[in-house]
Amino acid sequence: MFSALRPLVSTIIDSNKTPEAKMQAICELLKAEVPHYDWVGFYFKNGDKRELKLGSYAGAPTDHTIIPYGKGICGQVAESNQNFVVPDVQAQDNYIACSITVKAEIVVPLFVDGENIGQIDIDSNTPDPFTKADERFLEFVNFEVAKIL
Repeated sequence: MFSALRPLVSTIIDSNKTPEAKMQAICELLKAEVPHYDWVGFYFKNGDKRELKLGSYAGAPTDHTIIPYGKGICGQVAESNQNFVVPDVQAQDNYIACSITVKAEIVVPLFVDGENIGQIDIDSNTPDPFTKADERFLEFVNFEVAKIL
């Protein structure tokens, strides 16, 4: 599945769309094509503030458009610069619930010139669905997205 999606992501990146439209198209592609991706979004560093701001996403609207560094999974990744896979969100003390249906989450930081400027965030309504293949694929997505930022 991921090997088939890689060229589609690259085609979106190489299109004549704006960066925002490209990221939106990627969110929609991933949500539509990966069965266990129920919400897909990008969060970015909000200027000089120690917070993340929601960018493009596909899935149900969320109240969490601003996330302080250190809060929730996204806020922790903003500080750690490391992928964070959560097989069971109920087991996480520092989890910010977006929906009662979410069972698992994966967040992968997005680097431009070595700086963590944002991340891709995936929520899943399936318990413990994420594998190393998800991590590698999302790292590829972020590598491609970094080219347009």
